[in-house]
Formats: sequence, C-alpha cells, structure tokens
Amino acid sequence: MMESPCLCLRWSPRRTAPGTQPPASGSVRAWRCACARWRRRTAPSAGSSAWPRAEPQPIAEAITPRPTPWRRALETARTFGLASWQATAPSVGSSRSWRNARRNPLHFHLIADSIAEQILATLFQTWMVPAVRVDFYNADELKSEVSWIPNKHYSGIYGLMKLVLTKTLPANLERVIVLDTDITFATDIAELWAVFHKFKGQQVLGLVENQSDWYLGNLWKNHRPWPALGRGYNTGVILLLLDKLRKMKWEQMWRLTAERELMGMLSTSLADQDIFNAVIKQNPFLVYQLPCFWNVQLSDHTRSEQCYRDVSDLKVIHWNSPKKLRVKNKHVEFFRNLYLTFLEYDGNLLRRELFGCPSEADVNSENLQKQLSELDEDDLCYEFRRERFTVHRTHLYFLHYEYEPAADSTDVTLVAQLSMDRLQMLEAICKHWEGPISLALYLSDAEAQQFLRYAQGSEVLMSRHNVGYHIVYKEGQFYPVNLLRNVAMKHISTPYMFLSDIDFLPMYGLYEYLRKSVIQLDLANTKKAMIVPAFETLRYRLSFPKSKAELLSMLDMGTLFTFRYHVWTKGHAPTNFAKWRTATTPYRVEWEADFEPYVVVRRDCPEYDRRFVGFGWNKVAHIMELDVQEYEFIVLPNAYMIHMPHAPSFDITKFRSNKQYRICLKTLKEEFQQDMSRRYGFAALKYLTAENNS
Repeated sequence: MMESPCLCLRWSPRRTAPGTQPPASGSVRAWRCACARWRRRTAPSAGSSAWPRAEPQPIAEAITPRPTPWRRALETARTFGLASWQATAPSVGSSRSWRNARRNPLHFHLIADSIAEQILATLFQTWMVPAVRVDFYNADELKSEVSWIPNKHYSGIYGLMKLVLTKTLPANLERVIVLDTDITFATDIAELWAVFHKFKGQQVLGLVENQSDWYLGNLWKNHRPWPALGRGYNTGVILLLLDKLRKMKWEQMWRLTAERELMGMLSTSLADQDIFNAVIKQNPFLVYQLPCFWNVQLSDHTRSEQCYRDVSDLKVIHWNSPKKLRVKNKHVEFFRNLYLTFLEYDGNLLRRELFGCPSEADVNSENLQKQLSELDEDDLCYEFRRERFTVHRTHLYFLHYEYEPAADSTDVTLVAQLSMDRLQMLEAICKHWEGPISLALYLSDAEAQQFLRYAQGSEVLMSRHNVGYHIVYKEGQFYPVNLLRNVAMKHISTPYMFLSDIDFLPMYGLYEYLRKSVIQLDLANTKKAMIVPAFETLRYRLSFPKSKAELLSMLDMGTLFTFRYHVWTKGHAPTNFAKWRTATTPYRVEWEADFEPYVVVRRDCPEYDRRFVGFGWNKVAHIMELDVQEYEFIVLPNAYMIHMPHAPSFDITKFRSNKQYRICLKTLKEEFQQDMSRRYGFAALKYLTAENNS
C-alpha cells in the first residue's frame, strides 16, 4: 500500500495593486498552497495607510500523526506565508491553481503586517474553503532580523525574510515548502511534498537549478553576481527541513556568509536568493536538486525551454521576471492562457469538501449549517431568508489604496455599492468628488478581471489612490445590496461617511461643503444625519448645474426633477423641497413612513439590515433605525446630488413582474418592524402605526 499524504497548507494571499505584476494581477483569491511569503516593495511611513506592493513566498511544513487504520501514514504539510497589505491580489491565479489541484487539507502560516492580516483574514473567513487553516505572524517584528542587509531587489526587505524561517516558525515545525506567489501549479502540491522522502544525508534544501546565466556572470559587461555553484539555484520553490537546519545552526551560517560577501558585493541583487547561493557554494552537500519541472522559470534570459521541451509533465510555472505576464518568450501565450484560466476560475468551486482525508471541524461552517438547517425549505420566501446567511467571498482593497484622513477630524468618505453594469459611473463620480471613496463591487471572478483591466486603462481611476475597491464575489440569485453597503461602510478611515448610491453624481464641491457642515452642526457630539437633497434627470447628457441657482433654473425648465417624484413621492417628500428652494440655513425635518434620503452620518451609525436584498426597503429600513435611535434629520440648504438615468436593474424588474417577490418583501418588512419593537420597545410602535396609515 502506498503512503498517501494528507497535505495541510496555509495560503497567503497577496494584497498589492494588481496589474503591475501580471500574475499578481487579479483578486486575492489565490492561495499559496505551500507557505506564502510576502515581499514588501515599499514601506509605508509611520501611521500612514499606504499599501506597498509585496511578493509573497509560501512555505510548507509537515507533521506526522499516528497512523490510522485506513491509511498507513498521514502527513500534514504546513505552509508559511509572508505578506504586506498590498500583497493580496496578485496571488489569485497561482493560489487558485494550487488549490484546484489539491486533494488534501491545507494549513497556512502567514507572516503579515496588521493591514495585510486584516485583508487576508477576511479573505479566508469569507471564502470558507474546507480543510484550510491559517495562522498569522507579525512581520514588523521580523524586520530587524534582515534590515541590515542592503538589497537592490524590488521586493525590498520582504525579499529577505525567507532567511529567518528557522527562527520565525514554531519550533515543532519540521519542514516547509516555500513558494513565490508568482507561480502556477499544474499538479497537486502533495506530489512536491512527497519529494521530502528523497532527501539523504545532510540534504536540507530542495531547489531547482537557476534557468538563466545570471550567476555565470556573462549577461553584460562588468556583470558581477554573487557566488554560486554553477548556474546557481532559484529560490522561487524551496523545500526546507527546518529541524535539521536548526541543528546545523542555519542562522549563524547564513549571517556569516552574508557579512563576508557584503564586504565586496555591498548589496544583494536578488535578495535571499543571493545569500542562499553563497551558502550553497561553500556547502554543496546541503542541496537536493529538484527536477527542473518543479520550477520552470520564465525570466527575461531564461533557458527553461530546455526543460519543458523535454518534459511534457510540467509541475510549476514561475513568472520570475519583473515583467511577469509581459515577459518575452515564444511560448508565453500558452503559459499566460494557463494562468488566466485559473484567474477567472469560479472561486466558489473551491469550497468543495475533500473526501477521504479527515480535518478539524470549522466552527464558522458548523454555525452556518446550523442556521440554515433551522430555515423551512418549504417556505415560499426561503431563498430570501437564506440570503441573509450567505457568506460571500470578500477581497478588501482590490486596487492600490493610500489615504491619510484630514487632521481636523472633519473628513468624509463617500460610500456606495455597484455591479458590473454601473462601472461607467466610476470616472464621473471621481471627477465630482475629490475626497475618499469606499466602494463595494458585486462581481463574478471573470468580472473582477474585467474591472481590473478597465481600471488599469483609466487615467482617472489610476490617478486616485484614495478610492477603496472591495470585491464581494457573486453567489446566489439576489443582489445583496445591504451587505455591500455594510462592507463599504466598515472599511472607511474617516470619522464621517456620505451614504450614497453609485448612480448619483454629487454637486461639485460637495466634499468640502460637507466638511464645513460637520463643524457647523457639531456632528462629533450630536446624533445627526445631514440630508443631501436628491434630484434626477432623464437625459443621458446633462450640463451639470454648478450652483443651487442653476439647479433651480433647470428644475423650473423641466430639465431636472426632485428624485422619484413621479414614481415614489414618499421616499423623499419629507425633505421638503419647497422649503429647500429658499433655505439659506440647515433645517430639521421629521421622519415619515417610507422616507429614504441620502445622508451624512458618523461612522458609528447602525449597519444596514441584511434581510433586504435586491429591490425594496433596503434604505427605508436603515433610515427607520436611525430615527428610532433618535438621530435628527437635518437638510443641508446648499447641497444636492443628481441621479443619472440608466436601464432598470434586474432586481427592480423582478419586483415589478413577480408577485411572490412582492409578497416576500412585505413579509420581510413586517418581520423587521416586529424586530424593531422587540429591540426598541415603545419607541418603535410609531412605525407600525405609520405603516398601517400609509
């Protein structure tokens, strides 16, 4: 009977601005099936919210539990990853490829700074991939271990952290697989794990020979590389026997070697790879040479064709050129298509259970199953109720984000949500609103890549680093509008937020006007919701009014209308547009049934109720909760926003055409009001009365 390893790896997704390094582009669904280590390219200044780019490198380690009756040996491979908060998106394609081929549990150890941990933890928790565990380690605590080494490589200080794994990883971890995140797996990583059994004697490092002439020193005149054994070895894929390395005093070995070589070389050119090769040059017995197909390198001066020309069963493709997918190689189109296949792969499919290999029960999954089991599947509104418990994969900060809130504590973030059919609104909103923006985008995996290409091709979007794009991946039949709003609200860094919709353009200068209003109305110390009056146009081409006077003129001419006055008057009637026309100071209005204005509130306001999906009552319920919590509604006299025309959404079409949809919405409204009564008691009774009278 053959030994059947059960691999537990820990993935480290990357959080970098997708696009600069193609295989890194895309969303962060990619998991490093061995340990992912992140290399930070730039470091944010103290207290800053900059997200430097990073290039993770995975590491895996194994433990051998007692044999079970049905399996002679069960090996658990634990992977270790390193990530800065911009190193999430790029790992998508590679990590997907690793997980797609796996038939074993994965266990990840990730080194990450605090922001990267937030992003990666959210990704893992919302993906809910069975048989995957994650542990985090603070990257900032490790910087001093390698910061003394000058490094010219774009990976920066993170590119050196592979050297300190024997100190960083728990002492009981015996072996690890280290993988750069710019790789694509074409096989089950358990096959690579099995190679550990081929190590003999003092072999502690498993490496593939470098597939370029870099270390031969003949690439250009006066090229002087670090010392290496022949062509040297590439450290994009490493098998490490940690227990033996510790006994050999690896820490002392690499430090002495680095200190000696730096006296003449002054800095590393290829980060950790230079130091690994210098150590191997002096101690060749440390290496077990892996077959070339475990690290087919597509660098600028690659000789890898000599490998895949002879080996049809490629295992790992490594995009180790700074150009990534744009590297020049006569077979690059084949490899690129392979990578893109994984990139647009439906990540929900990776949630499938692994049969025949036991793993620890996941508490979150068990709780979710318990909640779902309590629902009545014969209920005609079952699908609506089920959506409330659906866990959507979420990739925070999909693109580069960097913003430091204003020091005067008046800053306001515009919050909105959208799907692919509203993408064209982004540039216009960015032109109208210069302040920070938090957006939740509801996309499929393929659409996320389309959005990436769209954003990269837009000068307007690429010039804005204060827009946080948070991808919530599609699942289920309803548009989870309030979940999206909550995701966008939760990830703002300013004290106030403007709760808007993507199809509205704010007036020019609204950002600064709101900041002044925050001070004028003392929002910091009072519970107020500042209302921005909403208008609409039926014209796709509009000469946007640059002042209130111009807007009033357009209202009188019939070019503009108060929002939804001809369809849903109750939604905005309490704003009192007649009073607004002549108002010069803020004025208070009272809540009325079905009121749903667009408001500016403190960031600690209640979340939206997730039971409302698709069309209907999603904002109404939120405004009702603000009212029951005694928020004052204050209309701003010199603020306005204009709704731009678009085709009806799929959800409003369902609402209008499907009687059962409307029945279920009515049922959810009644249940929401009952919940309000239970939570707020007497204060909530007026909403039942108002509903009955409306």
